[in-house]
Parts: sequence; C-alpha cells; structure tokens
Amino acid sequence: MSSTIKGKNTAIITYLTIIGAIIAISMNMEPKHDFAKFHIRQAFGIHLLFHAFAIFNSVWYNPYTLPVLYLCYFTLLIYGFLGVLNNKKQLIPVLGPYFQKWFTFIN
Repeated sequence: MSSTIKGKNTAIITYLTIIGAIIAISMNMEPKHDFAKFHIRQAFGIHLLFHAFAIFNSVWYNPYTLPVLYLCYFTLLIYGFLGVLNNKKQLIPVLGPYFQKWFTFIN
C-alpha cells in the first residue's frame, strides 16, 4: 500500500546516517527515482550541515551549543523521514530549496 512509490526504500535509508545517504546515492544510480533523488538531496544536506557545525563546535567549543545542534539535527531528520513515510516531497524549512540547488550532482 504505502510502498507503491518507487524509490521509497532508498529514501528511507538516506535519513539513517551520512553513510546511509552515500549508500542511497549508489542505490539510486540505476534505476533513477525522482522521489529518492529529492530525499537524498535533503538528507545529504542535513548530514553535511550537522557535521560542519560539529567540526566548528569542536574548534570553538561552547557546551551550550552541542544540545541545540543535536536537537536541530534530529528534528530535521525526523521532519524529512516523516515526509518519506507520508509519500511527500516536502522541503525542510529554510535550507531545503538550497539543498535541491546545491546538490544537483546527485541524480
């Protein structure tokens, strides 16, 4: 019933970890599914953003930013994951359109 959308399993895998996103990119090489491509771009951007801020926080350590970083990261992942489960291509707030533009190499 809910698995009728092609590429849904690939889209689910992409939200697990950054490794899951890389695996999903290779899974979507052939055949290419538009639904999976959309969610791979969203999740890849969320993971990269998290790791960039984590590196930034490790250099300029502030103990109060770490819980906020994790809260934002998991909130965005859950938001995107719920979009997959509901068979929707919903952009994450603010940065979602940019992720679709920046990661055009993900086909």
